Amino acid sequence: MALRILTEASGSLVSGYLIKAVKEANCIAVASDVDPDCYGRYLADEFIQMPLKTDPKLWDKAIATLIEQKVDIVIPSFDEMLLGWSLRKDLLLEKGIQVVVSEPKVIEIFQDKWLTYEFFLKNGIPTPDTSLEQIYPLVKPRNGRGAIGVQIATQPVDMTGMISQEFIKGTEYTIDVFCDKFSNPIYIVPRKRMNVKEGKSTSGIVVYHEGIIHWVKKICECISFIGPINIQCIETESRDLKFIEVNPRIAGGMALGFAATENWIKLIVDHFAYGKEIKPVPVKYGLKMMRYYNEIFTF
Repeated sequence: MALRILTEASGSLVSGYLIKAVKEANCIAVASDVDPDCYGRYLADEFIQMPLKTDPKLWDKAIATLIEQKVDIVIPSFDEMLLGWSLRKDLLLEKGIQVVVSEPKVIEIFQDKWLTYEFFLKNGIPTPDTSLEQIYPLVKPRNGRGAIGVQIATQPVDMTGMISQEFIKGTEYTIDVFCDKFSNPIYIVPRKRMNVKEGKSTSGIVVYHEGIIHWVKKICECISFIGPINIQCIETESRDLKFIEVNPRIAGGMALGFAATENWIKLIVDHFAYGKEIKPVPVKYGLKMMRYYNEIFTF
């Protein structure tokens, strides 16, 4: 029987590849979103309307719906829900629903840019100088995502819930990483970000970068990740690497990571659901990705 896999934020402009990957893994794609008329509803096999994140009974309603709809696997991708899924993954597993996400302490560190900086510093990972005071020109929310709220500040800024960071010029890289249930990094796929819109990669190329791979392995040795994660760094003109952030979840640009290796949704099914050993395939370095708009028509 085909497993039923729930994906989040199915109205996002980059969620289509994930729904497609679920179907290509011969699973039932169950899209979800707060918007009942999002485009993902029409791409997926089935759809669940999620409660608003401000709903006081959000999790009671969500869990009841997952049980009713017989969902087998949840692949979280929505930052605001990530910690909630992690905190409840043992409860959900008791109900036969597997949530592929790291432990709560991991989520808490990497959803807070100041805690991320402290983690990098403690473990010797190269990262830009950062402060809770307005010392450096780049100012960003501690708990922000994408490019929301990020600015080069020329005037005093209220630093409540903010950090300032050394501004690093150079080449941006995103690294797609797949960790098994024992937190071993099975795939490390660096991709150069060629075009970025609102914090999301719209084109890129997979590259072999020995330095990046070395440091990503080091990061994964220092903390336990589960499933797909996403790491961002910048290479300066002097070829120094500075790691900026870690997103402990599946990411919008991972379509390129999938294409350069294999379908990571099938990996999740085979490894996490059925306990199969992963035998990685060679990474297709040099593979490029370009994105375009597409249309859905419905009554």
